[in-house]
Amino acid sequence: MHDVTLLFIVICAALIFDFTNGFHDTANAMATSIATGALKPRAAVALSAVLNLVGAFLSIKVAATIASGIVASGAITLPIVFAGLLGAILWNMITWSVGLPSSSSHALIGGVIGATLVSAGPSAVHGHSIIAKVVIPALLAPALAGLVAMLATRLSYRIAKPDERPRSHRYFRYGQLASASLVSLAHGTNDAQKTMGVITLALIADKQLRPGADPPMWVIVSCAVALAAGTYFGGWRVIRTMGHRLTRIEAPQGFTAQTASVAVLLTATQGGLPLSTTHITSGAVLGTGLGRRGSKVSWRVAGTMVLAWLLTLPAAALVAAGIGLIVGGGGSGQITVVSVVAVLLLLGFWIWSRRNPVSAANVNEASDSFSTRTLSSIERPPVLEQAAG
Repeated sequence: MHDVTLLFIVICAALIFDFTNGFHDTANAMATSIATGALKPRAAVALSAVLNLVGAFLSIKVAATIASGIVASGAITLPIVFAGLLGAILWNMITWSVGLPSSSSHALIGGVIGATLVSAGPSAVHGHSIIAKVVIPALLAPALAGLVAMLATRLSYRIAKPDERPRSHRYFRYGQLASASLVSLAHGTNDAQKTMGVITLALIADKQLRPGADPPMWVIVSCAVALAAGTYFGGWRVIRTMGHRLTRIEAPQGFTAQTASVAVLLTATQGGLPLSTTHITSGAVLGTGLGRRGSKVSWRVAGTMVLAWLLTLPAAALVAAGIGLIVGGGGSGQITVVSVVAVLLLLGFWIWSRRNPVSAANVNEASDSFSTRTLSSIERPPVLEQAAG
């Protein structure tokens, strides 16, 4: 396959990943605001989309980390980038289809690592950098966000006397407009850059850019638009999970969760750390559940989420490694077949999701029984329920 054609396919795959990142991670910024009624669902995703678009232009430090800090850019080929992207896209679709918040960032990093390992060998993977910039922050960030959110929630409920809480909750809903906007801005700043970094890797592999180069402006613009479009599409399944199934959210909790998330996320972005906004916001939401007296946390749902977090990077890496073995030679036949199969799989996930649709109209319709059932049983379509019976 001609390099120009393959480069075009890789860029398209990168933008598709960016789109899935957008609708998968909309919940990070807006789930709590939608759950508390601070924002209407459609207005929330529209606001988040606009701010994701703006945030993508604020920094390129994370893009530089993805482009040169994870794997050796000189060892990267276009088939490697293609395989890494497909591994990340497929994991995003699997977790979205069951309404499970997982890390698009770690799926992308895992995909790139897996494809690089089978194509260029372990020497092309920057193990120390991955530990320092990905693994350790992934463990610390959600715990830190959860601790900050828990303490802030306790403080919020202590300040407001019981008879003043209806009025204070109304003020917290107003505050959520600002805090949700900041999370969306921070998400655009951090997550759009990951796709920018991958496209930059592809351009370096195709000798269009020198190693260590910054993303061109057209890359920044296209990634910003793709992320914003995916955000507006709305990942309603994940929004329902984050807003209702982990813990029941009140306005003070929504405000403190968002504020803690944006503080951790912006700090990480300035340090060039490709953190998962999903990990951070989920940790913050869990912290608010622990911080409000009488609040119940669904530890079964939380455990399912943590399990998905642990599986994300190795699972995406494994899928990408398999794809990398198939397309490693860069032959047009292999890449065409893999592309067609990937499109059919994506279509299959979408058709599966339509059996049990979640939309702006019913995203807040969650019964109390959700907190005591696993996500896999909640989201399975009727045909699987019948088979299980």
